[in-house]
Amino acid sequence: MCRLLAYLGSPVSLEHLLYKPEHSLIVQSYRPREMLSGVVNADGFGVGWYHNQKDTDPFIYKNTLPIWNDINLPSLSRYVESKCVLAYVRSATPGQAVDFANCQPFNHQQQLFIHNGRIENFRKTLHRKIRSALTQEFYEKINGSTDSEHIFALLLSQSQINKHRPPEYALRTTLLTLLEMAKRYQVEASLNVIFSDGNRLIASRFATTSPPPSLYWIRDDPTFPKSVIIASEPLFIGNWIACPENSIISVGTDSEIKIEQI
Repeated sequence: MCRLLAYLGSPVSLEHLLYKPEHSLIVQSYRPREMLSGVVNADGFGVGWYHNQKDTDPFIYKNTLPIWNDINLPSLSRYVESKCVLAYVRSATPGQAVDFANCQPFNHQQQLFIHNGRIENFRKTLHRKIRSALTQEFYEKINGSTDSEHIFALLLSQSQINKHRPPEYALRTTLLTLLEMAKRYQVEASLNVIFSDGNRLIASRFATTSPPPSLYWIRDDPTFPKSVIIASEPLFIGNWIACPENSIISVGTDSEIKIEQI
C-alpha cells in the first residue's frame, strides 16, 4: 500500500526529515502501523526535492532496493537541504514490475507527484479507460505500468485542459473522473496523492469506499518549525491531525492550510 510524506517550510536536511524521527519513513518501510494491505514497503523508494535558491526542475533520487538497503542515501541525506521534499517507499501491487520506471516520485517539469493506494485490477479495468481520457502529450509521456503514473498523467491532462483554473480544481476533477470510472467498472480505488511545484503542496485523502488510506498533517512542530508535514503515518509524537476522508488539502508558502471536502 506504500507510505509517503511531503514537507514544505524552512530548509531542512533530508537526514533530519527521513532518518531522525522515531517513526521515520525508513522505519515505516519495514514496520508500518496503519497500512491497509501488505506488511513491508520493500519494492523501491524515491525522494524528490527542490533547490533552495535556483528556480530549476526538482531533483529526484530513486532505487528499486528497499530504502534500508541503499548505501548512498544516508550520505546524500546529510548533504542535501531543501524547503520542499516529497518522499515515498513502495509496496508494489501484485503483478506490477519492480523497476525504475515504476518508482515514484513521478515528475513533469516543476511538478512532483506521489500516490499511495491502488486501483483494483487496474490492467483489466481502468487502464484503457484512463488512457482514453489523456491528452496526447501526457499519453506519450507514460513510461511505466503503474496505476499511479496513469493517475498523474490524468491529473496533468486535467491541468492542461483547465489551465486557467487552480490546481485543486484539476485534482478534484481527476478524483471525480476516477470515481465515476470505478463505479462503472465496479472496482475499488484508493487515491491518496500529493503533488507540488516546490512552492505549494496539494494532497488528497480519497477512496471510492471507506476507509481511505491513512493521512495526517502537522504544522509548526518544535522539531520542524515554520513548516508543514503531510505523511501517511505520524513521524513522531506531536499534534498530528488526521486529514478528513474524501478531502483535498492545500498548503501555501505561508504554511496556511485549506481543506475542501470532495
